[in-house]
Amino acid sequence: MDSSSTHIAMYPWFAMGHIIAYLHLANKLANKGNKISFIIPKGAKSKLVHFNHFPNLITFVPITVPHVHGLPHGAEITLDIPYSSNSLLMTALDLTQKEIEQILVEIKPSIVFFDAAFWLPNLTRSLGMKCVTVLYWVVSSLTASFVEYTVRKCDGNDEVEYPGSSSIKLHHHEACAMDAILNKEFGSGVGFYERAKRASTMADAIGFRGCREIEGPYADYIGNVYKKPVLLSGPLLPEPQTSALEGKWAFWLGKFKAGSVIFVALGSEWELQQNQFKELVLGLELTGFPFLAAIKAPLGSESVEAALPDGFKERVQGRGVVHGGWIQQTLILKHPSIGCFITHCGSGSIVEALLSQCQLVLLPHIFDHIITAKLISTSFKAGVEIQRGEEDSLFSKESVFEAVMTVMNEESAVGKEIKVNHTKLRSLLLSEDLEFTYVDSFYHKLLELLG
Repeated sequence: MDSSSTHIAMYPWFAMGHIIAYLHLANKLANKGNKISFIIPKGAKSKLVHFNHFPNLITFVPITVPHVHGLPHGAEITLDIPYSSNSLLMTALDLTQKEIEQILVEIKPSIVFFDAAFWLPNLTRSLGMKCVTVLYWVVSSLTASFVEYTVRKCDGNDEVEYPGSSSIKLHHHEACAMDAILNKEFGSGVGFYERAKRASTMADAIGFRGCREIEGPYADYIGNVYKKPVLLSGPLLPEPQTSALEGKWAFWLGKFKAGSVIFVALGSEWELQQNQFKELVLGLELTGFPFLAAIKAPLGSESVEAALPDGFKERVQGRGVVHGGWIQQTLILKHPSIGCFITHCGSGSIVEALLSQCQLVLLPHIFDHIITAKLISTSFKAGVEIQRGEEDSLFSKESVFEAVMTVMNEESAVGKEIKVNHTKLRSLLLSEDLEFTYVDSFYHKLLELLG
């Protein structure tokens, strides 16, 4: 099929991390001259315009997110709700099916990407549409394959050999987090895994953001299980930033020597419990290093300032900042003063982390982030994970201190090994033509599926 006539529709899950990852892919495909209809909740458009580098080819298609009892009125994306209400937002997404049907009939795309609208393959078939449906996961193929292997093994159905069963070990609290995701009822009252399994069976192809050099065997495992083409889009590196770092942060960071500042960013959605918020900031204080922590106010607090431990602000004055608002993470990571990055291991953040020259400390929260942290810390030994209690899953100020000091102590053998391994991964991701080659291969495989 002539690539100039390819019209692509994208409908990502209502979370900024998923939407932005899809928009990165949209930019790469638009760069090849493709027209893309990008379906998003109405209120999200203003947050995304600056990520659209091809406004003449990428068109935002706003939809109304139906209200579901239990959600705040006007809630559209996960930023608007607590994490515990995600299943209700999934129900709201399911209720958009009629509007999505009208959009698809009108725009007649050749390819449709989705990740949470598990009913899309059935919808396109029922409409008689001749289009390719791609279940494009923002999570890594390692996460998807580990979930698949674990469920199949529990069911006594593990005839497909899994490549990483010996290297990924879950603690009790991590296994509980996995169980909660797999068995939680989403939308139709069916567990998440069952819905994802059905969609994987019905889709024409399964896609992942990633590259074969890092997770090839895991992608192959998914392909062998579902007997479907598995397409890897490459790392989808962020577009170069054209804006400058905000003046107040440039001035503050400029006061410290190169590689001395700890930067903490835990994503736009994670609200720590109050005791964990205090343990984190007290752990940063213990290190003695300057630090900039961009974290949300903890649950039950109106602001980060109100949640800080007594006397903390005075003790760290001049060397420590806890900021509750949005921050230019990509540009902060490029500042020469940053020496350590504590990340929640979200899909976008982990790519930015690996592209940086900082030492990495990992503090994952939800299940796919936990698996990503295992990949980085255990398989590649390119970062250190903050240790938690085996039963209560809580971290302490001491465990924060120990993780940071492991990577920041210049005499630490572990820290030196981590730096070497991180540099190898960074060099791989930045190697000449890597991303171009992956995106080009990804696109041509899509065209082959079109026939």
